[in-house]
Amino acid sequence: MATKIHAAPAASTGDLALPRSWRWRDPLLQYGIALACLLLVAAPILPIVYQSFIDRPIYEDGQALTLVNYANLVGAPEFREVLGNTLLFAFLSTVISQVVGLVTAILVGRTDVPWRRFFGDALLWTLFVSHLVLALGWVIMYGPSGYITGYVMQLTGGQPWNLYTIPGLSIAAGLSLAPLTYLYCIASATQQDPALEEAARVAGAGPFRILFSVTIPLLRPALVYSTILNFVIALEMLAMPLFLGGPVGLRFFTTFLYEQGFEAPVKDYGLVGAAAVVLLIVITLLVLLQNRLLRNAQRFVTVGGKASRPRLLRLGRLRWAAFAFLLLYFVFGTGAVILGLVLRAFTSFLSPLVPLVDTLTWDNWTFIFSYPVYVRSIVNTLEIALVGGALGTVFIALVALLVHRSRWRWRRQLEFVALYPRAIPGILVGLGAFYAVTLMPFLGGLRNTIWILVLIYIMRYLPTGFGAVAPTLMQIGQDLDRAARTAGADWWTTCRRILAGLIRPALLSCFAILFIHFIKEYSAAVFLYAPGSEVMGTVMLSFWAQGEAGPVAALAVLQILVVAVFVVVTRKLFKVKIYG
Repeated sequence: MATKIHAAPAASTGDLALPRSWRWRDPLLQYGIALACLLLVAAPILPIVYQSFIDRPIYEDGQALTLVNYANLVGAPEFREVLGNTLLFAFLSTVISQVVGLVTAILVGRTDVPWRRFFGDALLWTLFVSHLVLALGWVIMYGPSGYITGYVMQLTGGQPWNLYTIPGLSIAAGLSLAPLTYLYCIASATQQDPALEEAARVAGAGPFRILFSVTIPLLRPALVYSTILNFVIALEMLAMPLFLGGPVGLRFFTTFLYEQGFEAPVKDYGLVGAAAVVLLIVITLLVLLQNRLLRNAQRFVTVGGKASRPRLLRLGRLRWAAFAFLLLYFVFGTGAVILGLVLRAFTSFLSPLVPLVDTLTWDNWTFIFSYPVYVRSIVNTLEIALVGGALGTVFIALVALLVHRSRWRWRRQLEFVALYPRAIPGILVGLGAFYAVTLMPFLGGLRNTIWILVLIYIMRYLPTGFGAVAPTLMQIGQDLDRAARTAGADWWTTCRRILAGLIRPALLSCFAILFIHFIKEYSAAVFLYAPGSEVMGTVMLSFWAQGEAGPVAALAVLQILVVAVFVVVTRKLFKVKIYG
């Protein structure tokens, strides 16, 4: 006997239906969200483009359109050097990061290498550390006067390496970017259909033939995405080229912008604008190329509805050689860099010629907690991360709901706008915001405050947060929306009373990701901070240049500690998924 289930439309309608006078609410909210997103993304970009086409600073009267800035850029004697250094550095860094990241992903995800679970998490630690902090650690341990460099010199009697070269810089950057490649490849490597490898095995293929003919080709989408992403990150990287290339006169696009727009006594804003536009165009083209290459990524889908797990490849005698490779990479590429910061934070100076116990001190920590600029930078950074992370999560949720859970006619165009900031380097975001605040009087109240940093950070990491929320929305069936509309609910009521609760885990992940990135961020703040609005990254950047290595190392360790505690708490207490 069939049982019929009857709905109670009266109750649902009474709960969700809106008065006719409120029917204007959805269009107003939707256009308001879209306009806010467009303004947030366009505000830093348009002033840079405009500055590149005028003959004087953007804040002066009597401007005239001109192409002389681009002519001066191309004709500048250092332009070819800057362009060549940047492309070579980005290429070498990307090659190193892809090779190391791919090998580690395959060893951890697809082989029986010892300590797989430990390496699975440990190799991702540097993702939570800013490139500024990593650059400091590399200088402390591997620079010409570095601790490990000095120790090896004692053993060999000569200079073992030179970190202050493009190859040395590329190794440091490449090993720092390798965890990103590992993160993308490990997910694909562990979810491949085992039937494909089993078919190759039946055909007589050995483990390494299977690896190179089946496993690695199926990683093509992850490799393409991470290759272009790492190349873009290398192009826009500031701290490592500045700290490792600056002492010997190596110049790159980002350091050129930093020197000409921030450090130079007489600033050529037109030249800076032209260089910024060139960098912006290059990165935009790379992002478009990435999208085009991944357009047919469906061809590489091997995971269906049936649960499956690939068989681990047995390495045999190579098992411990693979373990040694992973251990060496972790110890010297991650552990030593962070350990160097910790040691320098607790010593008056760091040298293998002097026993550590003779140099131990609390002075660096006493200094950062007694010097107002350091204290203020810590408070400002935490405030920006907490408040900005919360505001950013709310705004990103609204944009994602409008894109994926509405019938608004411009939702696809809005998605492109929301994802475009991934093509804008942090230093350009800060430079553009500096121009925007100067150009627009109604933004004058934000100048020299942390709130301009909050807005710019949200804009910079809008695609990152969007990527945390959008997949969850796409996994929720449309039946809930249709049922709510049948009951008389509008779009906003459906989002607020039904969808908001279902995406709560994604919102927590979004907040956690934004919090971590806001703590780490420094390049977007370079042109915007002022006395009273310093953040930890800008203080480390400026005080390192003044030779305050000990206090800067202590501040870097504190930043690592804040992020580490936050990650542990959110993962253990709230089960927040930050990566993967």
